[in-house]
Amino acid sequence: QVQLVESGGGLVQPGGSLTLSCAASGSIFSINVMGWYRQAPGKQRELVATITSGHSTNYAESVKGRFTISRDNAKNTVYLQMNSLKPEDTAVYYCNVDDYKRYSWSWPSSAWGQGTQVTVSS
Repeated sequence: QVQLVESGGGLVQPGGSLTLSCAASGSIFSINVMGWYRQAPGKQRELVATITSGHSTNYAESVKGRFTISRDNAKNTVYLQMNSLKPEDTAVYYCNVDDYKRYSWSWPSSAWGQGTQVTVSS
């Protein structure tokens, strides 16, 4: 099984920036999609951004122009650069891998990280 370790969360003032990282480790043959989701208190988990192994990206409308997702395929690591943060960005941010294969013959699977708290407040 793949392990996902997230880092980079914390407290930041409105208008500030943070960068989240998520490193995947374990038996990994390939990971097609890596992404970030978030869940605010009392709300459902929602997509923030995803990126494929070919570096095609997809963003939630609410973060377009402010957040940038990137990945290092050699390190199996995905990043989320968050700029111009707003209080409504406050949430637990979860790393996700999808269409991941442990071996070449494995069925595709998915996995979630433990989450990292991002709080935007003055």
